[in-house]
Amino acid sequence: MNLISQIAPNFVTSALLKDGNIINDFNFRKSTRKKMVVLFFWPMDFTFVCPTEIIALNQLYNEFKKRNTKIIGVSRDSVFVHQAWQNLPIKQGGIGKIKYTLVSDIKGDIQNAYDVAHPTLGIALRASFIIDENNIVRHQVINDLPIGRNISDMVRTIDAIKLHEKYGEVCPANWKNGEKTIHPSKKGLIEYYQ
Repeated sequence: MNLISQIAPNFVTSALLKDGNIINDFNFRKSTRKKMVVLFFWPMDFTFVCPTEIIALNQLYNEFKKRNTKIIGVSRDSVFVHQAWQNLPIKQGGIGKIKYTLVSDIKGDIQNAYDVAHPTLGIALRASFIIDENNIVRHQVINDLPIGRNISDMVRTIDAIKLHEKYGEVCPANWKNGEKTIHPSKKGLIEYYQ
């Protein structure tokens, strides 16, 4: 299902917060009010590609924070499994201290609402959504299980969304923050290529 330009589904579930506390009534919509969000799904804790993505997001946490963007991760594991994974050092297969919220989707309701369940395994595919301050999905990408995501490209995509919202300009292929943009017109495209 394509959720682009639609309101992101809300959910209430248990979550492991960045301070290490567990709550049972984490409300996605309330916790992300007036912020952009990177909502990402991973298949399972204590696996192989998943920790590399979770740690990479953690390493770029301040870049997302500078852009008024919250990161929220979702898997079918319980919050207690998330907590055990955090308590295990990275060099021993853990993820270490994470600066953002990890939620539990034991029943699979959240992955079903976002339509990111693997067709036969019942776990989430590697799906990422960038949601704006008005709860509108602006970007989504779904990778198969063996393919890790490009976390830096999430930052670039947020920059492109913010630039377009502020100036009305559009961002060409491979655009990076600070590079030339296009006024969305035939004249603007011609000027871009000159």
